[in-house]
Amino acid sequence: MIDLTRGQRETEIAARVDAFIRDVVIPYENDPRIGHHGPSDELSYELKEKARAAGLLSPHVGEEFGGMGLKHREIATVFRAAGYSMLGPVALNIMAPDEGNMALLEKVASAAQKEHFLRPLAAGRTRSAFFMTEPDGGAGSDPSMMKTTARQDGNHWVISGRKTLITGADGATVGIVMAKTEEGATLFLCDLPDPAIRIERVLDTIDRTMPGGHSVITIDGLRVTSDQVLGEVGQGFKYAQVRLAPARLTHCMRWWGAARRAHDIATAYAMQRHAFGKALIDHEGVGFMLADNLIDLKQAELMIDWCAWVLDNAGHGAGGAESSIAKVAVSEALFRIADRCVQILGGTGVTDDTPVHQIFRDIRAFRIYDGPTEVHKWSLAKKIKREAKASA
Repeated sequence: MIDLTRGQRETEIAARVDAFIRDVVIPYENDPRIGHHGPSDELSYELKEKARAAGLLSPHVGEEFGGMGLKHREIATVFRAAGYSMLGPVALNIMAPDEGNMALLEKVASAAQKEHFLRPLAAGRTRSAFFMTEPDGGAGSDPSMMKTTARQDGNHWVISGRKTLITGADGATVGIVMAKTEEGATLFLCDLPDPAIRIERVLDTIDRTMPGGHSVITIDGLRVTSDQVLGEVGQGFKYAQVRLAPARLTHCMRWWGAARRAHDIATAYAMQRHAFGKALIDHEGVGFMLADNLIDLKQAELMIDWCAWVLDNAGHGAGGAESSIAKVAVSEALFRIADRCVQILGGTGVTDDTPVHQIFRDIRAFRIYDGPTEVHKWSLAKKIKREAKASA
């Protein structure tokens, strides 16, 4: 039987996180160090130091790396609380791509790789990037189209290719590069910056939450040793799924908190703003939108908790279909919430006077991150077909 009850530990941690977000993080939301490509590293590390002092840094990693060793169900409760400010995940060191990269390293990396690459990440002393997506004609939603290559040269591998939409590459010191080898897709670890990895440009995008933004990258003759292969040669696609299935869900958790924040702001506005002789909330058009928000929030919360329970109980690499279902359902629901909140706020909803318009923009991008809705639906349709054939 699926048990979605919240335990005492996660409840207590979430309460501490909630207070930290409201008292410490939210006052930073108008900090001038938040630029078009996300918060600066100076701001990010300042926030992480405050989270460290509060004993809340990197709660998702194992205790041996300074975290709390939370399970996915516990992570869901804590990450939702952190997401109440868009700077919250940055402060707690649980923002993408670092959170997903830490989870992957913890599951797959060798002991030496964990010490060199994971420990500084978990300590919030550095940032990372996952180099997978490529420009047109290369790997995107279809990773089998990978064009970046890695050829073996003695005890080294030489990697060349181009990547795009690489989150956090600008300023990262840890890189995970996916490249095609004769044995199949393979993941490689590298220290950054490296002269063989050049940032062509940092793209201007509608979101501005993730430090370092999203870059177009040229990799020209990057040399790494065989000790820098992450896991086994040729198993890159498998490891990518080990990373992506939970990462889709943690996106849902963080953005749930942001959508809840937008809903709370819209509710407060609807209570105090009057039109045609009564408060906006007393007009059905507004009141019903807020009611729809509440329904979407609860359904999304239950979907997240269900998928987290599956990941906790199904083992590493499992839960792919469930995470696709959750990613589609939750991203679409949260976007509806953010859209309604902008509408309720009216003209104010498209200004910087509240964080709602930026929450709307970031959640719109979330519908594409880690696989757009349509790709997940296509994958689920193939699963339905396989199961139908098997039972025929």
